[in-house]
Amino acid sequence: MPSSLPPAPAVPAGADPAFERFARLVRRQLRVPVALVTFVSADEQVFPGALGLSEPWQSTRRTPLSHSFCQHVVRSAEPLVVSDARLDPLVADNLAIPDLGVIAYAGIPLTDADGRVVGSLCAIDSRPREWSEDDLAVLVDLAGACSSEFQLRSAQRRAADAGALAEESSAETRRLLADQEIDRSRWALALQAGRVGTFDLDLATGELAVDDRLLELSGMTRAGFSGRPEDVYAHVHPDELPDVVARVQRAIRTGGAYDAEYRVVLPDGAERWVSAHGQVAGGEDGTSARLVGVVHDTTARRRSLELAVQTLESMAVGYLAMDGDGRVSYVNGEAERALGRPRVELVGGVVWELFPATLGTAFEAGYRRAAETGRPCTFDAWYPEPLNAWYEVRANPEHGGVALYFTDITERVRVQQRSDLLGEVSRELNSMLDPEQAVARLARLVVPALADWCVVTLVDDDQQAGSRRGLRDVGWWHADPALLPVVEAYARERIPALKDTSFVSRVLVTGRPATVPAEATERIQAVLLPGRAHDLLGELTPESFAILPLPGRDRTVGLLSLFNGGARAPISAAELQVAADIAGRAGLALDNARLYRQQRQLAEGLQRSLLTGPAVPDHVQIVVRYTPAAEAAQVGGDWYDAFVQPGGSTIVTIGDVLGHNTEAAAAMGQLRSMLRAIAVTTDARPAEVLTRVDEAMATLQTRTNATAVVLRLEQTAEQAQRGTSTVRWSNAGHLPPMVIAPDGTVLSLSAPRADLLLGVDDTAQRREREVALDPDAVLLLYTDGLVERRDSDLDAGLERLRDALADLAGLDLEELCDQLLARLLPDDVDDDVALIALRLRPHGPPA
Repeated sequence: MPSSLPPAPAVPAGADPAFERFARLVRRQLRVPVALVTFVSADEQVFPGALGLSEPWQSTRRTPLSHSFCQHVVRSAEPLVVSDARLDPLVADNLAIPDLGVIAYAGIPLTDADGRVVGSLCAIDSRPREWSEDDLAVLVDLAGACSSEFQLRSAQRRAADAGALAEESSAETRRLLADQEIDRSRWALALQAGRVGTFDLDLATGELAVDDRLLELSGMTRAGFSGRPEDVYAHVHPDELPDVVARVQRAIRTGGAYDAEYRVVLPDGAERWVSAHGQVAGGEDGTSARLVGVVHDTTARRRSLELAVQTLESMAVGYLAMDGDGRVSYVNGEAERALGRPRVELVGGVVWELFPATLGTAFEAGYRRAAETGRPCTFDAWYPEPLNAWYEVRANPEHGGVALYFTDITERVRVQQRSDLLGEVSRELNSMLDPEQAVARLARLVVPALADWCVVTLVDDDQQAGSRRGLRDVGWWHADPALLPVVEAYARERIPALKDTSFVSRVLVTGRPATVPAEATERIQAVLLPGRAHDLLGELTPESFAILPLPGRDRTVGLLSLFNGGARAPISAAELQVAADIAGRAGLALDNARLYRQQRQLAEGLQRSLLTGPAVPDHVQIVVRYTPAAEAAQVGGDWYDAFVQPGGSTIVTIGDVLGHNTEAAAAMGQLRSMLRAIAVTTDARPAEVLTRVDEAMATLQTRTNATAVVLRLEQTAEQAQRGTSTVRWSNAGHLPPMVIAPDGTVLSLSAPRADLLLGVDDTAQRREREVALDPDAVLLLYTDGLVERRDSDLDAGLERLRDALADLAGLDLEELCDQLLARLLPDDVDDDVALIALRLRPHGPPA
């Protein structure tokens, strides 16, 4: 295997037309951006044939060996095929990669007359590429012909050197050179056609010479061939014959090339496709002009192409192929339909000019990414006017360019968008505590998805059917920010301006949507009283509209009004269905809110009616607070109470019935009354009171559970002298009371283990504890809504309470309670809260 490089071959350093033709053929046949005919010496490589190089290499036609892949072909005398030079250890550090953009390379050796490798014929791509067997076979054929051209140049040079021998040899030399020129033309043409059947037409005599392969391809025999072109023409399909003859005559007339592909009718009636290529040669220095050429069988390729075309035309997917410059080469029928343009307008055009809106979008990015990486790229993108459609596109590198497989997915995207819109509406309605506020925001969600602008109207609970009283426009939006203030002003003015015959009244009475597909401005103005609303609608100029009811369980609770301008089509049936779904969800949310309000008012009214004001003993200041839950269903079983027993002691209680509904509120009333009655009639201490309540619940079969604290304030004569009091308490599973000492210290009245809840076990032992407190000490009893949070545990809530009481110590008792609630309760209270606070004063007769 050779390892050294030859001396510089005898070829010109600049461009050579013959070698340029080979480079052109390589570029065209293999669809590569760069093709070279390269000769290598020990110092450099030169390119007498070069297409596609960047400057200055295209002009200088030479590079140092640091930029040479071809040197490896010459050294090894073997082809070099590289898919990605950056990953190939042999050439990864070659400067041709960064300087000339060489990524994929295929080079075939060029030889001289003695078989020595002097250069290479190479195809180069600026992106990774897998070279096919057909690519390499074409390149081998071309390299063979190019080697013959180089060898012919060497023979011409030797013949020129021998031209000084004798005058009489000059004519023979000219004839030899002319024959060599014809042979060279045959080589180049055979190269294009796969080097099969040949023909030679003497233009002076009209005699045609063909080889046996051409006779076979044309369905003729040597015996039946007279040597005239008409014998060949007789076998050409009648549909193609005029074009074939015209092409031959044009080549003869201009002295140029002849190319044609046509059908041959065989003796048995079968048809064969053949491709013919010819070139006029000779005609100078006394030699006769001749049309020489080659013919090869393209039936298999043609049938393969026809099958491919049939496949492409039968696809329900658009197909558009373009070359490396973005020029469209093929469009199938589905692409014509999807793009709304016939293929005669598309084929031959540049995609960026045919579809200018692709520039700077996902379309352009996807096409260029596929072209640069050599890998398919799939994406979805929207194309605006005139298509106004969503497309799913697969950009696939094919034949040196990019082929696009695309489908119109507009309807699918719209379905998804509608689903997303419904989901967003549901999230909006569920995420806000105030459904009316959420419904008012609907306008921003449906514009511009369903309409150009929108108004949302609510109906008050006491509104009469068909009446404008109780209607409120609470939400509005416009796709054009400049018109948003106009919509806002119109929404504030239109309800009082509505006539009894208005579309709004009609929908309220019937509970069915009203739609107007055209002349909406005039028709709405006809049912508006003259004035500002009438004029504002003239500025908004709706062309179509639809009003949909927001349905409750037994009444219409609101309206959704959608308006489109003249540039937008009326709301479609599919869009109307989506709007109806949105209206249904909003109506249900509003109706639920109405039911919650009613239930809340009932439960809260019941609970407040049961929470009578506490007693006011002279020796104790008592302050109570009750805050219902934000949600109606959460109002329920918290209670407090304070009263004086017959013996003069003050009883203070607080409790919480499990559950949050009107049943809990009713059970709370029973337990509170039961506890009060037992404590007053028996003068019992806290533990005994809770024990008897448990027994009464068991006897009366009260099926509920509750937590409770019973606390009794007492003072002996000795304590009266010192100004202290005794607090005696028993706790049935409730949170511990808190004490703020006069010095601001906060402690809890807790035990190692709490007793059972009420209603669990009527035989359970109830324990009682006591503590002595100084005057001005503050006692706080509270329910769990004050300290429990969904995002933290109970211990953290109790710690927050202690910190707040320490900060608020010393405040007036009323202010202390208010500040405590403001600090500890969130905006959206999810549980009712009761608390009772006491400040101890010296003991005296009860008030």
